Amino acid sequence: MGITGHVAPESAVTFKRNGRSRWGGIRRILENDWLEAIVALPTDLFYNTGIATYIWVLTNRKQAVRKGKVQLIDATAHWASMRKSLGSKRRYITDEQIADIARQLDAFEESPTCKNFETTDFGYRRITLERPLQLAFYPKDGACWEALAADKGWDKLEADRQVALLGALGGQAEEKFLSRSAFFNALSCQLTDKLTPAEKKLLQKHLGKHDPEAEICKTKGAIEPNPDLRDYENVPLRESVTDYFAREVRPHVPDAWIDESKRDEKDGEVGIVGYEINFNRYFYQYQPPRPLEVIDAELKQVEREIMALLGEVTA
Repeated sequence: MGITGHVAPESAVTFKRNGRSRWGGIRRILENDWLEAIVALPTDLFYNTGIATYIWVLTNRKQAVRKGKVQLIDATAHWASMRKSLGSKRRYITDEQIADIARQLDAFEESPTCKNFETTDFGYRRITLERPLQLAFYPKDGACWEALAADKGWDKLEADRQVALLGALGGQAEEKFLSRSAFFNALSCQLTDKLTPAEKKLLQKHLGKHDPEAEICKTKGAIEPNPDLRDYENVPLRESVTDYFAREVRPHVPDAWIDESKRDEKDGEVGIVGYEINFNRYFYQYQPPRPLEVIDAELKQVEREIMALLGEVTA
């Protein structure tokens, strides 16, 4: 393959991509150590588009000093204005600026506009965090009844079954149950026929609400996760998933756990591997806001100008 360059849109660089996405090829490029450098170009270089673009320098013949590394070059300030705009193309890169970019690429030295990274610095494992399903049930809540009646699953029940279920709900002595099993048992005591799995699912959907004080729901002894509380964390590829979880998650969400069934298709380890190369993270320079006194003075000057114009109109 030798060395080749490709111009890519911003989404191919800054967005997070994993092996299951259409950009899974980015992972292949990085893990095979084919990516030598990425150069961030100025905007407004191309016709009919103002989006940020990048040059990807690919090679399968890296020098020894570059193996396992990726060079990022921020060339966004390398531009000159065109005498006449052509659509969105308002800028171009001069020969001198091109030479400077090439010099930085060849030098492979750190500078304010050039940074070198290990390939794995861009990698992470996306782990799925679960929390227990804890539901309080409200058998007599009017809003819950309305939602239940509006569900298509409710319409599939026979009319006499609907009447029986509503009667059983209305006949409960408790306004609130903190145990799912206790709720369904109490309901079954007032029904001739047992609750079907579909009916339980329907009732849980509309009468159950998350309550941290409620009993944890289990199925065959296994804790059920609450899909509404599901969360994700991106663990740096170089770091242990368990160490990261113990340090960053457990102290804040003690009842959370890692769903170990979500594993990477390629290496079989917990967490889906992805890569993210975010230029702003590495080259962003903080610009402090202007002093309030300056802004206030400008506003007062504008007010004076407006009042002067009004004076001329009304004179």
